[in-house]
Amino acid sequence: MGRRQLRSNNSWMHNLPMLAKGPFRCVALVNPADAARHHLADGARARITNGDRSIEVTVELTDEMMPGVVSLPHGWGHDQPNTRMRVAAERPGANLNAILDETRRDPLSGNAVLGGVPIAMAPL
Repeated sequence: MGRRQLRSNNSWMHNLPMLAKGPFRCVALVNPADAARHHLADGARARITNGDRSIEVTVELTDEMMPGVVSLPHGWGHDQPNTRMRVAAERPGANLNAILDETRRDPLSGNAVLGGVPIAMAPL
């Protein structure tokens, strides 16, 4: 499941030095029970896969996440060339969209499916 964050609710805010400073915010929130089952440690790197697509993330353990749910903020993945996002590229984060299926649509709204996507997660 994706999420928004106060200091980075739009990806362009990642390129403003005043807002980009502080703790790294592109972390995958994972319930401690899930982390134990998948051998994931707080602060460690992990791979999230959906079919043949994968991204690498930093794990943050929290009991605020329901077991079976992983949350990663959207608007990250600033590692593409020629984007003129120098500040953001220093801590690019993981692009949640890179593991989503762009052909899946919600039948009622027609919006892209951005949550409820089955994944696998493993330590790096």
